[in-house]
Amino acid sequence: MANPDDPNAPVPAKTPAGAGGNGAPKPAEKHAVAAPATPNPEAAATPPAARAAVPAAKAAAPARPAAPPPAKEAREPDPNQLRRRLTWTCIVAFLAANFLMFLRFFFPRVLFEPSTVCNLGYPSDYVLGVSDRFKQQCRIYVVREPTQIFAIFAKCTHLGCTPDWKPGENKFKCPCHGSGYTPEGINFEGPAPRPMDRAHLELDAQGHLMADTSRLFTWDRSKGGRDEFNDDGSFVSV
Repeated sequence: MANPDDPNAPVPAKTPAGAGGNGAPKPAEKHAVAAPATPNPEAAATPPAARAAVPAAKAAAPARPAAPPPAKEAREPDPNQLRRRLTWTCIVAFLAANFLMFLRFFFPRVLFEPSTVCNLGYPSDYVLGVSDRFKQQCRIYVVREPTQIFAIFAKCTHLGCTPDWKPGENKFKCPCHGSGYTPEGINFEGPAPRPMDRAHLELDAQGHLMADTSRLFTWDRSKGGRDEFNDDGSFVSV
């Protein structure tokens, strides 16, 4: 046994902490212990059957369709087809026009002309002389004389213009070629060949003067014709 007072005596080894109950030291661990793996919550929540079905679903997915081939260029129209269309269009238009013309015969054209009869009022409405009250409406000049009233049809016997009444000159004057007429409608100057015609005039049941321009009285003096200005209906006595 070594003397504890001897400076050259060997120092006994110390017992490491954490030794076993028998006091024998444990050998030091050569490798570090690995940390436990953290479990994946999604993997833990997915049942095994679902995880097995994912690869199968990927395998069963249909293949993507191939890209369509590039569109071909538009085909040019067939000239024969265009001719057929044009021909049938002309035929249909021709038949339609003839059908409309056929229907037109069932609807005859009617020409609505104004009435040739004009109510000139009462004889007492007129004083001696020429009245142009109905020149625009009936193309008539009403002339009152001491013993009679007559209606001159205002149409120049040269080319059919409407003569104007000139009170300052006491005559009718045609604005077209200068024919002149007296207040009785007798031509005396210009190219007019004869006097202006007179309209048929009569009194109706109410005493109105009724003039009818479809019934005219003439006097062709240049050819020695019959004077109709004195016939019944050419004037009304007052």
